[in-house]
Amino acid sequence: MNNRKTLHYLPLLLFCFVFTITQAQETNSFIEGLLNKMTLDEKIGQLNLPGAGDVITGQAKSSDIANKIAAGKVGGLLSLTTVEKIREVQKIAVEKSRLKIPLLFGLDVIHGYKTTFPIPLGLSTSWDIPLIEKTARMAAQEASADGINWTFSPMVDISRDPRWGRVSEGSGEDPYLGSEIAKAMVRGYQGDDLTKNNTIMSCVKHFALYGAPEAGRDYNTVDMSRIRMYNEYLPPYKAAIDAGVGTVMASFNEIDGIPATGNKWLLTDLLRKQWGFEGFVVSDYTGVNEMIAHGMGDLQTTSALALNAGLDMDMVGEGFLTTLSKSLTEGKIKIEQIDNAVRRILKAKYDLGLFDDPYKYCDVNRAKKEIFTKENRYFAREVATQSMVLLKNENQLLPLKRTGTIALIGPLANTSENMAGTWSVSTEQSKSIALLEGIREVAGKKVKIHYAKGSNLTYDAELEKRATMFGKGLNRDERSDAELLNEALEIASKADVIVAALGESSEFSGESSSRTNLEIPDAQKDLLKALLKTGKPVVLVLFTGRPLVLKEESKTVPAILNVWFPGSEAGLAISDVLFGDVNPSGKLTATFPQNVGQIPIFYNHKNTGRPLQNKDGKFVKFTSSYIDESNEPVYPFGYGLSYTSFNYDNLQLSSDKMSGNDTIKVTVDVSNTGDFEGKEVVQLYVRDLVGSVTRPVKELKGFQKVALKKGETKSLTFSLTQEDLKFYNYDLDFVAEFGEFEVFVGGSSDTTQKATFTLE
Repeated sequence: MNNRKTLHYLPLLLFCFVFTITQAQETNSFIEGLLNKMTLDEKIGQLNLPGAGDVITGQAKSSDIANKIAAGKVGGLLSLTTVEKIREVQKIAVEKSRLKIPLLFGLDVIHGYKTTFPIPLGLSTSWDIPLIEKTARMAAQEASADGINWTFSPMVDISRDPRWGRVSEGSGEDPYLGSEIAKAMVRGYQGDDLTKNNTIMSCVKHFALYGAPEAGRDYNTVDMSRIRMYNEYLPPYKAAIDAGVGTVMASFNEIDGIPATGNKWLLTDLLRKQWGFEGFVVSDYTGVNEMIAHGMGDLQTTSALALNAGLDMDMVGEGFLTTLSKSLTEGKIKIEQIDNAVRRILKAKYDLGLFDDPYKYCDVNRAKKEIFTKENRYFAREVATQSMVLLKNENQLLPLKRTGTIALIGPLANTSENMAGTWSVSTEQSKSIALLEGIREVAGKKVKIHYAKGSNLTYDAELEKRATMFGKGLNRDERSDAELLNEALEIASKADVIVAALGESSEFSGESSSRTNLEIPDAQKDLLKALLKTGKPVVLVLFTGRPLVLKEESKTVPAILNVWFPGSEAGLAISDVLFGDVNPSGKLTATFPQNVGQIPIFYNHKNTGRPLQNKDGKFVKFTSSYIDESNEPVYPFGYGLSYTSFNYDNLQLSSDKMSGNDTIKVTVDVSNTGDFEGKEVVQLYVRDLVGSVTRPVKELKGFQKVALKKGETKSLTFSLTQEDLKFYNYDLDFVAEFGEFEVFVGGSSDTTQKATFTLE
C-alpha cells in the first residue's frame, strides 16, 4: 500500500477503532450497572438453566418454573419452542421479574430445525464447506423464526471408535476436516451480526475429548496424553473458538481424573487463558450433579467445584441455584466468581440484542413464512444427495434404468420416522419422505415398484425397542420371520433388480446408543443373503449413523450406496442418486473396519517400531499385525466412488525446499475419464518423516471439491507453508521441525502418488 492510500484509509481505521472501543465501553457500562443492582439470589438465578417441561405441561402463569422466572431465578430455558410459548414465558421475565432481564431459549438444533439435513457425520462426507455452512445458516433462519436464540451445536468431538453411538453427531476422525467444519457451522449459526433476528448463538460441544471413551461406551472414562489431546482432539474446539463461538458446553467425561464439568485446567487454564475464550460455559444436562457419581462429593461440593473450575451455567440440575449461596457463606467460593459468570451470561444476552428487544425472535409472521418452506426442502434434498457415499458399484449396476421392475425390500424402505436420523428433535418425522415414496415419484411411469418389508430390524424385539426410541418405531411386523422372507422373495422373483433398504434405525446410533456388534443386524443380514441367492442384481441402500462392519457385504453385494440418514427429503434424494439424476460424490470421513477387533482404527495412525510393510496388510510374524485378520480397513478415510472415473497425473511441487515464510505450490491434474459428469474430492496429505516425537503416517492438510465434465481435465493448486507443518511437541510447543516431508494427493487417504520436499 503506498503512502497516499495509507493516509486515505487512516481516518476510516481510526473511526472503526474508536467506535469499537466506545461500543465495548457501552456494553461493559450497561452490564456493570445491571450487576450492581442484582441481589445474590438474582445473580445465582442467571446461572440456572432448567428444562421447560414444567412450562409446557402446566400453565405458564402458575408453574414452578414460571414462579422462579418471576423471582429472577432463571437465566434461560432448555427445549421450549414456538413463538407463542416463548413470547408468553419471555413476558414473565421482562414484565414480572424485578430487573426485567430477558431469558435465553436453547434447543438442540443439530442438523436442521424443521427442515432437516443429513446427520452431521453424513454432512461431513460431502466435504463441501460452503454447503455445510449454508445448512447451519438455514437452520438458524428457521429456529430463530420459531423463537429459539441459542443452539447446542456444533458437536466437534473427534472419534475413532464407531462403537460410540455419538460418532453420528460429529465430523469423523480427522482434526483438520473437523476444524474446517466447526468454523463453518459457527459462521452459519451466528452470521456476521448476532443482533439480527435470524441469527442464533452457537455452543460448541462437548469440551473436551468426549469422543474417545474407553470401550466406545457412552459417558465412559477418557484417558489420554496431553500431546494427543493437543494434536488430535483439541483442534476442532479451538477452531470454533477462533471463529467466535459464543458459548461452550462442558463434556460428561473426566480428563486427567477430574470430570470436565469441574476441571479448572480445562475450563480456565486452557479455554480462557491459553485460547482467550470470552463467552460463557454451560454444563451438559445435569453434568454438575453427575460429578457425585464420579466420586467428587455431594451436590454442594460438586457445584462449588464446577464454579471454581470456570463453569458459568448449570443445565437442569439446579445445583448452583440450591447450593451456591451456602458455599459463599462458608467461603468455598468467592462472590467474584459468581459475578464473572453473571457478566458473561449477561453479555451473551446483550450481544443477541435481547435487552433492546426481548421479543425479537417472536414474530409470528416469520414463523409462518420461513419454516419448512418449499425452497428449504429443495435445498435439503440437494444437500442429502451430496452426502451419499458410493461404496461399491460392480459392473456399473448403478445408476438404475427407468424401465422394468424394481423390488424394494427392507425394514427401512418405508419408514418416514427414521429418515431424519438421531438428534432431530424438532423434525416433524411423519413429513419426512420415505424411500418407497421417493422412489415412486422419481422413477417415472415406466418403472414398476413392488415393496415388501422382508424382515424386522432385528430378531430381538427388545433390542428393536431400544433402537427405535422417541416415537421412531418401525411398526414391528408380527408375522413370522418365514412369512416376511417369503413375501420378499416372491416380489424379488418378479423384479429385474432388487433394492435392499437395510442397516440401522435412526436411534440405533446417537447418544446412549453404543454397540459392540457393528454388523448389519441379524434379521436383515439373513434377508440380504436370501436376496443374493436369487441371482438377481442387488443394490444395498445402507442406512447408518456410524461406520459398520461390511467385510462380507463388500465381497458379495454388487452395489452399496451408503446414505446415512439423509433428513427430511431422504426418499427423494436417495432416488435422485439411484437413478443418476445426481452422481454421488461423498467421501468417507470415518474408517470402516473389517472387524470390531480392529477398533480404534483411523488413517492418521502412527507406525510402531515393527510396522507391517506389505501393502495388503496380511500377517507377518513379529510385526504389528493380527493373526486372524489383516490390518487394512474395508473402506478407508476419504474413500468414495462415482458413476464416472477420475485420473490423477503430473503431481508437482513448485520447490523441493521450504524455509522461512516460503510457500510451496502443489499442483496436480485431475481428469474425468468416465462417461458421466461428476465431482471429485481431491485430498492433500503430508507426512513428516522425522520428528522429535513420533509423527502420523499421513495427515490431511487440504482438500478441494471439483466438478468435471466428461473428458475434462483441471489443474488444481494447493499451498503449503510452515504453518501447515506445525504440531505440538513433547513440551506442547507448536513447532515445525526441519527435515524431509512427503506430499500425497489423490481421491482417498490410501493414495500412493507422492512428492517430497525439505524444510530448512
